Amino acid sequence: MTKNPSPTRKKIIRTASLSWSLYAFLGGQLKFLNQYYEMMTIGSYNKEVEPLVEKEGIRSVYIPIERTISPIKDLVSIYRLYRTFKKEKPFLVHSMTPKAGLVSMLAAYLARVPKRAHSFTGLIFPTKTGMMRKVLITTDRLICRFATHIFPEGQGVKKDLEQHKVTSKPLKVIANGSIRGLDLEHFDPKMYGSKDNLQLRADYGVLPGDFVFVFVGRLVNDKGLNELVVAFNKVSEQHPDAKLLLVGSDEGESDFLPKATWNVIKSNKQIIEAGHQWDVRPFLAASDSFVFPSYREGFPNVVLEAGAMGLPSIVTDINGSNEIIIENFNGTIIPSQNSIALENAMRIFLKQRDMVKKMATNCRKHIAEKYPREYVWQEVLNEYRKIEMEDLR
Repeated sequence: MTKNPSPTRKKIIRTASLSWSLYAFLGGQLKFLNQYYEMMTIGSYNKEVEPLVEKEGIRSVYIPIERTISPIKDLVSIYRLYRTFKKEKPFLVHSMTPKAGLVSMLAAYLARVPKRAHSFTGLIFPTKTGMMRKVLITTDRLICRFATHIFPEGQGVKKDLEQHKVTSKPLKVIANGSIRGLDLEHFDPKMYGSKDNLQLRADYGVLPGDFVFVFVGRLVNDKGLNELVVAFNKVSEQHPDAKLLLVGSDEGESDFLPKATWNVIKSNKQIIEAGHQWDVRPFLAASDSFVFPSYREGFPNVVLEAGAMGLPSIVTDINGSNEIIIENFNGTIIPSQNSIALENAMRIFLKQRDMVKKMATNCRKHIAEKYPREYVWQEVLNEYRKIEMEDLR
């Protein structure tokens, strides 16, 4: 990793709708980059961000940015961003999240910031229809119109941007797709011994010989929970040793699961609700397979985390997931929104446990080779340096 920071640091401002998401999502990366550039962040304030700002040692300016369409508030955000950019004079503004991308890129363009970059960490429009789809595509086109550099998170996102003609500008995927990478020292199965895993399983009523499928994420429709519950409910009828561990909640969500799905979750004794957990590592370590039937993602970090913890995954054929998982090497890929395919995949995992164990030996090595966070940080730094040198060529 490069150890020679520039003697005079140029300023880079990173923006997101919520400041907390920048620090939580890019943990450690901002601090690393601050050795070479004067890093600064802008986004909406919440009290949870304060200890993260202190830990990273990065200056943060709080400007409210609405996540939904709000014309008057959006104009206020653009004006405040414009004033801040004029005052701070960064050579680069780099945004992520759709709404922050729109207002940041426009404000930076108006403020004559030389370089303006946006990271597409996921696209919403591919799963929408009608007027909403048109609005979302138009928003993404405007972001690209005002950005000078566009970074899709993964080849799938890049392909969608190209196929839907969102922009004709060059698209650059940094590193192997993930814009944050993974802390392999933090996600390490060796931290959890067999006694720890057996105790956690016992705490949730799981027997030593049971096969545990674990899901980690928001308990909402878009994450494929309906298909997962339908599929597992059928699987559990013939496999009393199968368990489904749900780690997550729907608190603060609007995409609520239907009552019928909740009825099955509550009535099937082989489905275990662990609720929201700040630390998901013990649950991954105590499980046998990860299952993630999401409808859409940019580059799902939870699939990286499961792989680093040695779990073969059953994932849907969507952006990101189908780049991390290699068929029959570290998991299997099934069609999205297909409960029958999911049911069949779970049955295969239950019947061919030696195959699952063999795939498990490949999981962590695969993640360690392609997605260590230090590698991603260095690639982001390299990209910033290329942008900085463009006008000198």
